[in-house]
Amino acid sequence: MNSSTPGSTNLSTTREQRKGFKRKLADGGIDGTGAASEVAPVAEIQRLIEVLRLAQKKDGLKEFASLRRAAHALAEIAKSEDSVDVIVREGGVEAAVPLLSEIAVEDTSTSGRIDEVQKEICFTLGLLAIKADHQYHIANAGALTGLIAILKQRCNDPVICPYTGGVVRRAADAITNLAHENAHIKSKVRLEGGIPPLVELLDSMDPKVQRAAAGALRTLAFKNEENKRLIVESGTLPVLVQMLRSDDVGIHYEAVGVIGNLVHSSPTIKRQVLDEGALQPVISLLSSACTESQREAALLLGQFATADPDFKAKIVQRGAVPPLITMLTAADLQLKEMAAFALGRLAQNPDNQAGIIHAGGLKPFLDLIDSNNGNLQHNAAFALYGLADNDDNIAEIIRTGGVQRLMNSNLIVQPSKDCVQKTLKRLEEKIHGKVLKQVFCPPAGKRCQAWDNAMFQAVS
Repeated sequence: MNSSTPGSTNLSTTREQRKGFKRKLADGGIDGTGAASEVAPVAEIQRLIEVLRLAQKKDGLKEFASLRRAAHALAEIAKSEDSVDVIVREGGVEAAVPLLSEIAVEDTSTSGRIDEVQKEICFTLGLLAIKADHQYHIANAGALTGLIAILKQRCNDPVICPYTGGVVRRAADAITNLAHENAHIKSKVRLEGGIPPLVELLDSMDPKVQRAAAGALRTLAFKNEENKRLIVESGTLPVLVQMLRSDDVGIHYEAVGVIGNLVHSSPTIKRQVLDEGALQPVISLLSSACTESQREAALLLGQFATADPDFKAKIVQRGAVPPLITMLTAADLQLKEMAAFALGRLAQNPDNQAGIIHAGGLKPFLDLIDSNNGNLQHNAAFALYGLADNDDNIAEIIRTGGVQRLMNSNLIVQPSKDCVQKTLKRLEEKIHGKVLKQVFCPPAGKRCQAWDNAMFQAVS
């Protein structure tokens, strides 16, 4: 999108900024277990890594419990950002990655115990991958092959037990972090067959697994057309639309995020998503208890509004305007920005223009013009430009002091200034005939000399 276009907003930048929310940081992920530990002594890290190495050799390690304790301890240490470089430097990646595929310890009475260890290994690799410098190192050591194998082995399980669910979730989280803002690794995940099992895991009965799988798909779909195509072809859309309806905040947040990344810059996928019935559940998410879900839903509705002229009216008819107007006065800047973006797109329809004013949208937009945020100003300016196109709105804009506020606005970027000038010119051109009569016909009981003076000043 050209930044000079009235009402445009840098969606790629906005989505990229919000991707930081998605990465599984040292708090242990979306379920929030654990806290970052202090930097461990190098000798302790070396000892733990040696235990992992021994577990790769036949007869190298007799007690499985020793491996389990070492894997858990190393994962706890990896929560400390300052320890990450030490673990990598001491060979932690090379010691951990082979254990994704095979553990040589003889004392393994149940597969669940192996899953416990592999869960810790996946968690450790995911934490190491938070540092972009280590992503290629981990991938080149063969981690993707092992992580994807874990997903494939377990994605068809009718019921994922607690141990299995943990390792699957951590494997998906590790893929999320490895692929974060890394185009090469995103493509490598696809080429190694990682997308189909992630799609299968969206049907898991374990909500944590669902969230993790959707989070990985969300990352893989961002700015990668081949990945987007395969995700859609793998039958993801019906499941994602169903997830939008979930009462679980984490699930519907991830689902709307995946859909947002899939439809971005893809009119064909946008149409497919709408054909699957996504419109109403997305509108419902405007009232979610999750601010991030609200933001994603508002942004998505702004994109849906460009799919077909009819959808501008459908979005309004299905109840989107009141919650979007409420968002314009929220404390969260990005929530306000996305709401203004969506309403600006909806305001390109004549009936919507009148409806937005009638629902109380004018004052919040004028307030955003007075903000000190360039994106907010620009989206508000574009929305007001649309609202000023309807003759029925002109009198209300003038009555509320809109002309003076636009003329006195202190705009940050040139496109916003150009947009406001176009709006003022549009208003000037429309003040004649019936519109002029409306301007000088105040609401009941408000006619006075002061009113007449104010109206005269506005139109002169």
